[in-house]
Amino acid sequence: MNLNQLELLRNLQETDYNLSKAAEKMHVVQSAVSRQLQLFEAELGSPLFIRQGKKLTGLTPLGEKIMEEVDLINQAKKNIQLIADDFLDNSHGTFRIATTHTQAKYLLPGPIARFRRKYPGIKIYMVQSSPDNLVNLLHRHQADIAICTEKLADDDKLVVKPCYEWHHVAIMPAGHRLADGDISLQRLSAEPILTYSPGFTGRSAIEKAFQNAHLPLDITLAAADSDVIKTYVRLGMGVGIIAGTSYEPGQDSDLIARDLASLIPSSTTKIAYLKQLYVPNYCRYFIDELLAEAATKHAAAG
Repeated sequence: MNLNQLELLRNLQETDYNLSKAAEKMHVVQSAVSRQLQLFEAELGSPLFIRQGKKLTGLTPLGEKIMEEVDLINQAKKNIQLIADDFLDNSHGTFRIATTHTQAKYLLPGPIARFRRKYPGIKIYMVQSSPDNLVNLLHRHQADIAICTEKLADDDKLVVKPCYEWHHVAIMPAGHRLADGDISLQRLSAEPILTYSPGFTGRSAIEKAFQNAHLPLDITLAAADSDVIKTYVRLGMGVGIIAGTSYEPGQDSDLIARDLASLIPSSTTKIAYLKQLYVPNYCRYFIDELLAEAATKHAAAG
C-alpha cells in the first residue's frame, strides 16, 4: 500500500470511477492506473469496486469503508498545507466558494470585493450549483465553503453557521389584482405561481405553507435564478414568489412586491465547511465579512 494508490482511489471517486479520467489527473497512462488498482485490491484481498466488464460502476461495502479513511487522509494532507501557509503568512493560492445564484448576486459582491483588497494574491473560484451538489463539492474537496439556504443543516459532517434570516415576497406587474388589498395564501392559490426549483431558495418553505393551509399551489414555472422568475413575471405569466433580498427597488420599480413574512416561514441562509477542515486565516476573514454584510443588509431592511 502506498500514497499513490490512495490518491488513485480519491481520483476515481472524483471522476465517477472513470479510469481514463483518473489516469489523466494523475498524468499516467490508463494501464498504469489499472495495474495499481489490481495490486491494491490483491493486497487487501477483496475488490473495492463493483464492475461491469472492465467498467467501474460503484464501491463495494469494503470500498465504501476504505474511501472514508482515504477522505480523512486527503483532508489531513490539505490541512497540513493550510497550516503551513498560515504559519508562513502565505497569501497565495485558491479560495473555492460553492453557492447558489441568489447568494452570488445579492450577498457575495461586497465581501468578495473586500476579500480581494485584503488578499490580492489569492484567486477566487466560485461555482454556482444546486444545494445538493454544493454539499457534494465540500465532501469532494472541490470547495472550501458553501453558502446557501437548503440542505446544509442535514449533514452532520459539516460545521454550519447561520448567516442571515430572510422572507419571501410576491412580485407582480403594476395594476395586477393582487397589488391592492390584503395579501393571503388563499388569494395566491388562485394565481399561476412562478418560483424556485425544488431544493432552491426556500422552495420547501413555500410548499409547506400552502400544504399547512390545505390550499393548492399552481407552480407554472420554476427556476433556480431570481432574475429568470422576474423576467417571466414581466411577461404576464403569473405571480412570482422570490427571496425578499432578490427584489431591488431601483431596478425592479416596474414590479410590485408584497411582503409574505406573515404567510411563509422565514428561511435562513447558512455558511458551511467540513468539520475536519483546518480553516485558514483568509477563510475566517471571508466568513466574518459575510456575517457583517448580512447584518448590514438585515439592519437596512429593518
